[in-house]
Amino acid sequence: MANIAGQYKLDKSENFDQFLDKLGVGFLVKTAAKTVKPTLEVAVDGDTYIFRSLSTFKNTEIKFKLGEEFEEDRADGKRVKTVIVKDGDNKFVQTQYGDKEVKVVREFKGDEVEVTASVDGVTSVRPYKRA
Repeated sequence: MANIAGQYKLDKSENFDQFLDKLGVGFLVKTAAKTVKPTLEVAVDGDTYIFRSLSTFKNTEIKFKLGEEFEEDRADGKRVKTVIVKDGDNKFVQTQYGDKEVKVVREFKGDEVEVTASVDGVTSVRPYKRA
């Protein structure tokens, strides 16, 4: 597996507004979320992965082992159960289970990571570039 550890800065967002609408995110949170350009920080410690999203609006962190269920707070503030598995060498597939099933795929491609998030038939694509 390639070295995925490091920091990645959001490059652009496609369909993020519609994704947040389907998720049920409120107007104020959605407006703030659309205006910030977060940094994705990735760390690997043995078999534990840490994904942090850092911005002036909100910081989040998920710490996980592949295939093990854990709880996290989704973007709309709801507490959900989550499982992350690998698909191939550089693709992490995250499934959040709650009132809605949300899939987040992080695919690492050299100095970029493409984050694709889907809920209720709406998909957002957010490419990040290594900082």
